[in-house]
Amino acid sequence: MIQPQVDWLARWAVYTPSARMLRDHARDREWSYGEADGRVSALARHLADDLGIARGDRVAVLAQNRAETVFLYLACVRLGAVLVPLNFRLTSRELDILVADCEPRLLLVGADEGEVADRLTAPPGRRLPLADVTPFLVEDVSPVAGPAAPTDLDHPVMILYTAGTTGLPKGAIITHRMVLWNAINTALRLDITSGDHTQSYAPFFHTGGWHVLLTPFLHHGASTTILERFDADLIMELMDAERTTLLFGVPTMMRMLSETDRFAAADLDACRYAIVGGAPMPIPLINTWHEKGVRIRQGYGLTEVGPNCFSLHQDDAIAKRGSIGQPNFYLEARVVDPDGRDCPDDAAGELWLRGEVVTPGYWRKPEETAAAKHEDWFRTGDVVRRDADGFFFVVDRKKNMFISGGENVYPAEVEHVIQAHPAVREAAVIGVPDPRWGEVGKAFVSLHPGRTLDLASLQAHCDGQLARYKIPKHVRVLPDLPVNQAGKIDRLQLAELD
Repeated sequence: MIQPQVDWLARWAVYTPSARMLRDHARDREWSYGEADGRVSALARHLADDLGIARGDRVAVLAQNRAETVFLYLACVRLGAVLVPLNFRLTSRELDILVADCEPRLLLVGADEGEVADRLTAPPGRRLPLADVTPFLVEDVSPVAGPAAPTDLDHPVMILYTAGTTGLPKGAIITHRMVLWNAINTALRLDITSGDHTQSYAPFFHTGGWHVLLTPFLHHGASTTILERFDADLIMELMDAERTTLLFGVPTMMRMLSETDRFAAADLDACRYAIVGGAPMPIPLINTWHEKGVRIRQGYGLTEVGPNCFSLHQDDAIAKRGSIGQPNFYLEARVVDPDGRDCPDDAAGELWLRGEVVTPGYWRKPEETAAAKHEDWFRTGDVVRRDADGFFFVVDRKKNMFISGGENVYPAEVEHVIQAHPAVREAAVIGVPDPRWGEVGKAFVSLHPGRTLDLASLQAHCDGQLARYKIPKHVRVLPDLPVNQAGKIDRLQLAELD
């Protein structure tokens, strides 16, 4: 039986060696598939021979988006190593948990992340600056035969950390099989060709930074420009200059792009559509982009599955507003009640997914893996409904979680930090609407007798313990927090207080 190819760069280096693969806007440098193939071979040989990286070893990266990380990923593919992109927005306390869990053989640190890396108490096997990779991208490299990539589709290629509903991080294992079938599903729904081009600015510690467009584009020999961060003005400039054909963003980003001075005059006729996820996109904002000739493709996904699981065709963006669309080609979906029975149309239930894009589990967490699966179905924990036409709608994202500027925030983690404040007796955090970030955290607290607490004091307490997007932007002090019949804090009642 012929094994599917996992080293897509090597194949495109043969088929279209002169075609552009990647452009790094920060250094105004681009690489063709042929040139990138030789440089990745040299980097992989360096990792193996000089740094002792072998099949199965974890290579962690703590850095903002750089082309170096893309080349590292491709080198890991050839070595059978496992890339672990770490969230550079986390504090050293939060990062310690991840580093201790994945035990990287090598940690590569960006220029701006050295200070937080210095404070890690769970050191990796070896730490180097990410700049040590740079010569393999920009200097002359000697021709070298790189290692042959393994063809085992079930071998891990990446670990992406995602917080659970308890707030404890879990490393979702991403295999070659998942990356391959996600690319196939994505191309079938989005009509990707080798002539496509996009900008990539979603952070690499997110599945969206890799698997919404970057790896599907790589699978099809298309090209991507890497940006260090989201910059609305710059992206609008590049969409014109580089003739962007597909765009990805969350609603907050799409709003920021539409509010730039460049938007009104921008020529976006090359852009077929924008892929939007993370939250429903408001109808007025959809209309704004449609009037510019850019159709909106809303969707749904999660780190553990895909992530490109559902897609709403642009022609249905208005008629089926709020819908995530229908399951992608090679993916099955069920809406299940608490007893494990399929729900009828328009009844809310938990979304279960099955297909080749489902993770085999969480890194070193067998109990969490078992809890997330039922036979070969993945239990997303998200509540959805399906209408009579087969279109799916998200009723509630994972219980208690809210999304701030595209970042998942789990209240349990935030509450744990708040409750360590000496004035706080009880704490609960919910997401509340915010015009800029979509949602932000609001903390409800009850205090010990004689104590006081204001927002500035609360935020100062959280600073350094939580990433900034997790820190509540509002606080309300109550004599007691409301509880439900089970004695648990009643979050629905909290949401009704304002």
